[in-house]
Amino acid sequence: MIVRFLLLLLLFPLGIFGQIKLTDVDTLVGLDSCLYILKPDRQVNANEIGSLRDEFVRSEAVNPNLGLSRHNIWVRFEIENLGQWSDYLLNVAYPLLDEIELYEVDTLGHLNSVAHFGSFKKFSDRRYKHPNYIFDMPIRPAESKTYYLRVRSAEQIILPLTLGMRDDVWGQIRKTDILLGLYLGVVLIMALYNFFLFLSVRDYSYLYYVVYVVFLGFTQFGIAGLNFEFLWPNWHAWEEVSVTLFACISGIAVLFFSDHFLQLKRYLPRARCMLAGLLLLFVAGFITTVGGIERFGFQIMQLATTLEALTLFGISMYMLRKNYRPAFYFFIAWAIVLVGALIFLLKDYGILPYTTFTSNSFRLASIVEMALLSFALAARINILKKEKEESQARELASLMENDRLVREQNVVLEQKVEERTEELTASNVSLQETLLHLKETQSQLVEAEKMASLGQLTAGVAHEINNPINFVSSNVAPLKRDIKMIWDTLAEVERIAFDPELSVEEKHAQIAAYKEEIDIAYLREEVDFLLKGMHDGAHRTAEIVKSLRIFSRVDEDGFKFVDINEGLESTMVILNTLITPDMTVEKNYGELPKVECAAGKMNQAFLNILTNAIYAINQKFGNTRGGKLEIETGLHKDSANIYMRIADNGIGIPETIREKIFEPFFTTKDVGEGTGLGMSITYNTIAKHQGKIEVESEEGVGTVFTLILPIHQNITGK
Repeated sequence: MIVRFLLLLLLFPLGIFGQIKLTDVDTLVGLDSCLYILKPDRQVNANEIGSLRDEFVRSEAVNPNLGLSRHNIWVRFEIENLGQWSDYLLNVAYPLLDEIELYEVDTLGHLNSVAHFGSFKKFSDRRYKHPNYIFDMPIRPAESKTYYLRVRSAEQIILPLTLGMRDDVWGQIRKTDILLGLYLGVVLIMALYNFFLFLSVRDYSYLYYVVYVVFLGFTQFGIAGLNFEFLWPNWHAWEEVSVTLFACISGIAVLFFSDHFLQLKRYLPRARCMLAGLLLLFVAGFITTVGGIERFGFQIMQLATTLEALTLFGISMYMLRKNYRPAFYFFIAWAIVLVGALIFLLKDYGILPYTTFTSNSFRLASIVEMALLSFALAARINILKKEKEESQARELASLMENDRLVREQNVVLEQKVEERTEELTASNVSLQETLLHLKETQSQLVEAEKMASLGQLTAGVAHEINNPINFVSSNVAPLKRDIKMIWDTLAEVERIAFDPELSVEEKHAQIAAYKEEIDIAYLREEVDFLLKGMHDGAHRTAEIVKSLRIFSRVDEDGFKFVDINEGLESTMVILNTLITPDMTVEKNYGELPKVECAAGKMNQAFLNILTNAIYAINQKFGNTRGGKLEIETGLHKDSANIYMRIADNGIGIPETIREKIFEPFFTTKDVGEGTGLGMSITYNTIAKHQGKIEVESEEGVGTVFTLILPIHQNITGK
């Protein structure tokens, strides 16, 4: 009995068995130490509470933190009024509750709803227009009552309950409102000031800072219920998720601000991986909350925020140890934030009492943090300005030194320029002489190529003309003999005819005998054959001369419309001596319009390509059969050009030298067999005619040259 009495004495100041005693002295009482809490694993309504009374558990915490729950949480407390006042208010200073309903137990033990508030209702439906949930608690003197609170929230549930006289409760609320007003002013000042600085300096650190401050302000005002009161009082669905979303955006902005402000990409690139991980956490929290999983999104946001504060504190400490001066204010700012957050958490978990200071510790810390970060930005500008001035001073000194060196070097350079000018003048004279010599040598080489072609031309023409001339000259002696016999026959016939001693019959007989003796019929046939042979030889000689005239075009000057097929054929006549009996020549001349060109130069180009083709065939086949030369002409597919295709199955051109075949003086022939100018002259000739040469070759298989020429030349080409 004595032990029981002593226990009652100890419990009396707090209320017997958790009962709250109201007196005229204690005008403001915290209920946290006299609460009984039920956290069911299912939804429990008011009708079931009576049967579950024994399952309520006495709260031992100073300021109970009930954590996260998907179901309603019930809280019971009993009040006995020992004073003379009856006008009391119950203040639930946690606006983040989505729903809260107060029940009063009547004399029959039934639960009657006194008031039902929450973000699911319009703010204007509240009797007291304040973010806190405020309930009227009329308790007459000497009266004792039992109350129940049903609460629900997507965020963690904290129940800072205060019961007191009306004036005292509102006085306590005003202190918090004054601090919130101060916080709002700091947020606006810092945001606007730094935004205007961003517009001035265009440093994105300021922009990230402004975004961070604005959304941190939205987050804190949302926790305080001001957003729901003033910004969206009728949008309860947004109110339930806005705090988590604003906190995620604020956390993301801090990551970008820290990365840019501390220049982690330059000084600590490995730390950016940690920031990237935190960024993913915030994004996950944001997406989860938007997706309707508010509790999980809130948990992710809390975890990300905690890790972010610790990470940035560690990074700033490391940067400060590395003597990065702008990190000083940054480090102090996050140290204060950690202290404020720690005090706030200790209050939430009942280790520290719920007071105006502890409930606003994080806001006070964030005010200091915002100021320090603003100072850090200003200090960073000053540091950068000082570094810029030092850099400019170094550059100025360097420029002055360079100017001195330039002046000294100018004197030396002027002397060297004079010396070099004299050397260049002498070299220029020497170069002019060398150039003149090269031009003369080039002219001689071109003339040598022309003479080589002329020699080839002369040899071919001589051979072609020699055959018919030999035929004519070999027929002269027999023809002279036959003519002599004819003259002798005429003389004999005249003698017989004028002999008076012979009769007509005798004359006829002698003439007939003489004709038979000399075989006049054979003589006639032989004379006809010899004359025909001489006629054919003379005709062949005329044709060769004609081909020679066509090839050389000595009677033409400049561009004229000519028959390309005729030029190719005349070239083949000239080259007939190079073509062996074992070599096959195929000619496929298409129907071509006359082409405007310099015929002589074009025939020279044909001669050069055909000569090389015949040379390649001879190198491969020698005196054996199998060599083949193909010549084809036709109208190009665009109808504005013609093409000439010259193909051989000779030795081909190695790929290593294919790009060099048109270079002057390049040749693969032995010394004395070529000058190396033939293909260069051919290339220049075709280029001057605005045409092009396509070369296809495979070593050991053969080569194909395709010449494409326009039918008409423009003025430039002429």
